[in-house]
Amino acid sequence: MRNWLTVWHSRASPCDQIKTTCASLNAALDPIPPPFEVTMEYLIYSAPLAIYVIWYFISRSRLKRQSFVAQKEALEAGLTEPASLHPSIDYTKCIGCGSCVNACPEQSHHTVLGIIDGKADLVGPTNCIGHGACAPACPVDAITLVFGTSRRGVDLPRVSPWFETNVAGVFVAGELGGMGLIRNAVEQGRQAMAEILARRPRGEGEELDVVIVGAGPAGFSASLAALEAKLKFVTIEQESLGGCVFQYPRGKIVMTQPAVLPIIGKVKVSLTTKEELLQVWIDAQKSTGLQINTNERVESVTPAGEGFVIKTSKGEYRARTVLLSVGRRGTPRKLGVKGEEQSKVVYRLIDPEQYVGQKVIVVGGGDSALEAAASLAEAGAMSTLSYRGDAFGRAKQRNRERIKAAEAAGTLNLMLKSEIEEILEKTVRLRHNGNVVEIENDAVIVNAGGVLPTDFLKGIGIKVETKWGTA
Repeated sequence: MRNWLTVWHSRASPCDQIKTTCASLNAALDPIPPPFEVTMEYLIYSAPLAIYVIWYFISRSRLKRQSFVAQKEALEAGLTEPASLHPSIDYTKCIGCGSCVNACPEQSHHTVLGIIDGKADLVGPTNCIGHGACAPACPVDAITLVFGTSRRGVDLPRVSPWFETNVAGVFVAGELGGMGLIRNAVEQGRQAMAEILARRPRGEGEELDVVIVGAGPAGFSASLAALEAKLKFVTIEQESLGGCVFQYPRGKIVMTQPAVLPIIGKVKVSLTTKEELLQVWIDAQKSTGLQINTNERVESVTPAGEGFVIKTSKGEYRARTVLLSVGRRGTPRKLGVKGEEQSKVVYRLIDPEQYVGQKVIVVGGGDSALEAAASLAEAGAMSTLSYRGDAFGRAKQRNRERIKAAEAAGTLNLMLKSEIEEILEKTVRLRHNGNVVEIENDAVIVNAGGVLPTDFLKGIGIKVETKWGTA
């Protein structure tokens, strides 16, 4: 309007004034493109967004279906109790974005996390093995990693965030502290040793900087870290290099994710078996010159001055600090039945080949029992798996599938809701579904877990507490 008035009051002729005014009005309308151009430009820029939105809703719909199916199967099978470290989800914070689902390394193998009613949920509890990748992936901090549940508690030594127990100078890393996953145990061993180095300066004289008890994943990693830091240390292992890993059945898959070892660097492995991992450790030991005192058992750890006296089956050590990286099994849990003292009864499976052609009964419902029974059946033994429960609530999906396949092939006899009452020379007597049955037997392998070395820990002064779904 201002342009029009300016032109109108100028000294130009009326015709010029009209022409100028029209030109000004046309110029004001020029930026608006024709309707067809607006539509095409909108489609070009909005098409990728539309494709993404369609893909997103299809993916979410598929994830919801998978989640409901997995949750239903877990509930029907009684597989509702996670065996290790697992996520606890705060539904008041969760926004259902699915970041935790995508972050879980096990998700590609079997369903662990899912989306139920718009919120994240642990739909496959027994498939969770404690990676812990879900918690840092959550953008709203709705996930806390916890041990145990409200129905099943887990006994753990009290340990600070820097791996030190209530006894100053005594540290815990790996399975004893609840970290059963090998990759995480390796990392804990390295971190614990870094903390020991930072908090406990090197000693003088013949006193050791640290005694490492156990040469499993955490202990081996800690030993390499101590060697790298040029500490004065001794690593003591009551069995062989590998600790609890050495006791696993042959061919057991022990690692699905890479791990980083001090000095060695990243161990690039995928679905690594027990034998392959042990070979990596043997090679690392040879290349670094790491010394490990195998077949030596620690009997006591006693405070003395500013350090400790560590007595073993072979001698005595004095050290400023102690790192306990032993397994949680401790002493094998026995059945307490008549005949259990016979030589045909053992508490772990080393080599399935030694039982080929024999009638073997495996007792237990955890991963070790299922792996032993499946390995025996696959090796050619006539195996029976006895478990007092009605479902394998603590076992991984992969192991349950092996048992199912062996049972379908007729190489394994599965006896749920059964308990051994007596072990005889040539047979075993069981109570199965309320009835007493007697089956032929050459060997018994008891995989009923182990007794936490509570007395040993209490002897040192370490406090043990039960976790009921808490961090």
